[in-house]
Amino acid sequence: MTDLKDHEILERTRTIVIDAIAQNMHLYGITASAGRLYGLLFFSDKPLTLDEMKEALGMSKTSMSVAVRSLLDLNMVEKVWVKGERKDLYAIKDDWYECFFDYFTIKWQTAIAMNSSAMEKSIAKLQKLIAEPETSEEIREQAFIDIKKLEERLDYYDWQNRLIDSFETKEILNFVPIEKKKD
Repeated sequence: MTDLKDHEILERTRTIVIDAIAQNMHLYGITASAGRLYGLLFFSDKPLTLDEMKEALGMSKTSMSVAVRSLLDLNMVEKVWVKGERKDLYAIKDDWYECFFDYFTIKWQTAIAMNSSAMEKSIAKLQKLIAEPETSEEIREQAFIDIKKLEERLDYYDWQNRLIDSFETKEILNFVPIEKKKD
C-alpha cells in the first residue's frame, strides 16, 4: 500500500515541475505542450520514441512532432541512437547552461536581425527623403529625429550582438561563472 502512495507522491511532484516548465516555456514563446514534452523527457530515465511521448502526454502525433521539432530547433532536445532500436529516440540535452546559451542566442539573433534590417532600410529611405529638394522643412526635421532614434537603437543592437557573442564564446562565464553548490 505504501509503494502506491509513494508512487503517487513522486508523480505529483513531477507533475508540479512539468507544469512549471510548461508555463515558463510558454512565456518564452514555446508552446506549453512542448514544455510538457521537455518535462517528460527531463524525468525520463531513457530516451523516448514519438509514440512513447504521445502515449504519455495524450497528444496527437502531429502536435508531438511539432513540439519535438521546436525543441530540436532550439537545441534543447537531441535525437539519440540506441543499438537495435529502429525508431527515432529523443532525450533532453543535460547541459542546461548550454541550452540557455543556445536558446537566447537563437531568439535574440533572429529578433536583432529583423529589427536591424527594418531600421537600416528606414534610415536609407529617410536619408533619401531628406535629400529631396521638395521635402518640406517640417518633414525633414522629423526625418532627422527619426534617424537619430533609429541609430541609437542600432547601437543597442550592436551591444546586444556583442553580448550574444559572449554567450557563444562563453566569455560571459568570466563575469558570471557557473558555481556548483557545495555539499
